[in-house]
Amino acid sequence: MPEGHVIHRLSTGLNSRFEGTRVQVASPQGRFAAAAGLLNATELISAEAVGKHLLIDFESGRTVWIHLGLIGKLRFVPVTSQIPNPQTLRLRIWDGREAADLRGPQWCRLIDTAERQAVLDSSGPDPLRADADPERAWRKVQASARPIGVLLMDQKAFAGVGNIFRAEVLFRHGIDPQLPAKALPRQVFDSIWTDLVGLMNYAVDAGRIDTVAEQHTPAAMKRPARVDAHGGEVYVYRRLGEPCLVCGTPVSGSALAGRNLYWCSSCQPTGSSGHANRL
Repeated sequence: MPEGHVIHRLSTGLNSRFEGTRVQVASPQGRFAAAAGLLNATELISAEAVGKHLLIDFESGRTVWIHLGLIGKLRFVPVTSQIPNPQTLRLRIWDGREAADLRGPQWCRLIDTAERQAVLDSSGPDPLRADADPERAWRKVQASARPIGVLLMDQKAFAGVGNIFRAEVLFRHGIDPQLPAKALPRQVFDSIWTDLVGLMNYAVDAGRIDTVAEQHTPAAMKRPARVDAHGGEVYVYRRLGEPCLVCGTPVSGSALAGRNLYWCSSCQPTGSSGHANRL
């Protein structure tokens, strides 16, 4: 599932191409046809991301609410006379030059202003948003006995944080993923939040997730670069059984809350509440 930085990149891409423009809107697949008909030939006001939710605002108070889910894709493509695979194309937004093509989302819905506000209100603070209030996340942490490795994936606590950022930020702070959230010290929480802001903003700019410190890069360690569909250099994510880049211990893995979790048993020992000085 795309993490929050992907959705923010998409909102930026939509705005740079279509903001303030009267656009064409269609649903070649047909599943969004009625809504697309209402939006066609109207102005796209702007796009906004909150966590893993993409909100595309049109005139007359109409908003397209998109959640990509596990297999959804939104791609920017040149406008051509032939639409490839129209039977899978849920939504197309285009002008005379480029199109935004949506395929396979978890959902794509037309909502009004009240429903739009409900989406924002139900989302946790998003480290990529200037209006994010980390105190809201801290209150969730203080009140929860769930493992911190579970709470970091709760979109009502940390909007936009997914499996990669979850595993990496816990490693970078030396935290046992099974630690009850309420046992996390405040200074460690503050450092985690700051780290997420930095890592996720970098990912928005670079289009990939990199979490390793300079001393652990391929060049510094004289090791091969990581090859993975997700791209980027990471400490533990999808590195099961490989040596930890810091201590050499084989990286551990198991399922937690239905998702694969990775950690180093030496750098993140059982019961460890971590440290505020991240890698």
